[in-house]
Amino acid sequence: PGLISTVHFYHLSGVAPLEVQMPALSPTMEEGNIVKWLKKEGDEVAAGDTLCEIETDKAVVVMESNDDGILAKILVQEGSRGVRLGTLIALMVSEGEDWTRVEIPALEAVTLTTAPPTAAPPDPAPPLTTTPSAPKQLRLSPAARHILDTHGLDAHLAKATGPRGLITKEDALKLLNQSGERLSAPPAAAVAPPAPVSVSPPIAPSTGRPTFPALSVPGKPGMPGTFTEIPASNVRRVIAQRLTQSKSTIPHAYASVDCDLGPVMKLRKQLATEDIKVSVNDFIIKAAAVSLREMPEVNVMWSGDGPQALDYIHISIAVATPRGLITPIIKDAANKGLQEIAATAKALAQKARDGKLLPEEYQGGSFSISNLGMFGISEFSAVINPPQACILAVGGTRAELRLAPQNPDGPVLHTQQLMTVTLSSDGRLVDDELASRFLEKFRTNLEQPQRVSVP
Repeated sequence: PGLISTVHFYHLSGVAPLEVQMPALSPTMEEGNIVKWLKKEGDEVAAGDTLCEIETDKAVVVMESNDDGILAKILVQEGSRGVRLGTLIALMVSEGEDWTRVEIPALEAVTLTTAPPTAAPPDPAPPLTTTPSAPKQLRLSPAARHILDTHGLDAHLAKATGPRGLITKEDALKLLNQSGERLSAPPAAAVAPPAPVSVSPPIAPSTGRPTFPALSVPGKPGMPGTFTEIPASNVRRVIAQRLTQSKSTIPHAYASVDCDLGPVMKLRKQLATEDIKVSVNDFIIKAAAVSLREMPEVNVMWSGDGPQALDYIHISIAVATPRGLITPIIKDAANKGLQEIAATAKALAQKARDGKLLPEEYQGGSFSISNLGMFGISEFSAVINPPQACILAVGGTRAELRLAPQNPDGPVLHTQQLMTVTLSSDGRLVDDELASRFLEKFRTNLEQPQRVSVP
């Protein structure tokens, strides 16, 4: 709190700045990563211009300027991770002002002036004025703490490069590499004055935790039992939190049914002759949306006070991206035609893979669909996306021989293209009987595509 309060104190001379702070770009966002600055210092900026790209807990979103002016100073550089909401990331000045004379926040001025004394330890006096508060305000990321504790390194020797003095994983690895170089070069350690630093690994860390000998060194082959830590993106962390929340707080119930895709395949061929291209997934989205319209008791969600009926039908479709799974939304799907659903789904999926989804394009869904059929999965169960009540897991198609008893010549064998779908439902909202009726309604709508293919 003390550090944040100093942000608003400025030098006595210069041009008063317009503050640019890390915004909340999604309801669940607590911190963000600066991916790329789209403006450089000295560039003119108009209200609505994009300043930078920010990775939120959902996607990479562009941040727009609220003011006209000139970008005077970038305080948080590209690649910075874990920048908390409200953190000052840049300064602007009004149009016509000299941006080179912008008043720099006092917090930055302090960090610039205290850096040299810490690098010159011969005089014992300066540390008394610049470093006593450092141990009290020592901040480490979980990964950095693990590395320092495992290898017995003193956290106070690491040079913090993270926001507000945070020691990051990279800082810890850099200190580890430096210690390894000193240990592997005894002649240099014997001659160089700062050699005593090389004995720091055996010393117990400031946390008081037990030390362990180094089993592996980054960049070198690991020994049995070692591992490589993979940094988690904001999206991955939020996915992990929401999946854990879903499975631990929502009573999942499951029900499956086989659907005959013969009529859908036949209609797809007819539409293709008219140069109308739609996928099986588009039919599934439409059938699910129409089923929700016909059974509004399933189109609900759980709020803090209990069940809440929804007056909209927005279908969330799961899309796999390099950053993780995200669910863009096809809004008002029950009133859209197949062509419009197909075009919307294709555009949203591409934006999701490019990390260009806007918050309103992935927030507010009422029912989710996850299709793994194209990956060769025959059937599976999906995890509910809270606060929604249901998610439909769609498997691949398979050919099966079945009897057709309605044939006038008697029962005969014929081939059916079957697809298994599994509904995961919130037992607090959709009980087994209601889930069974919904699946029956869905199957009927899917197997009669002409009835639901128009709005």
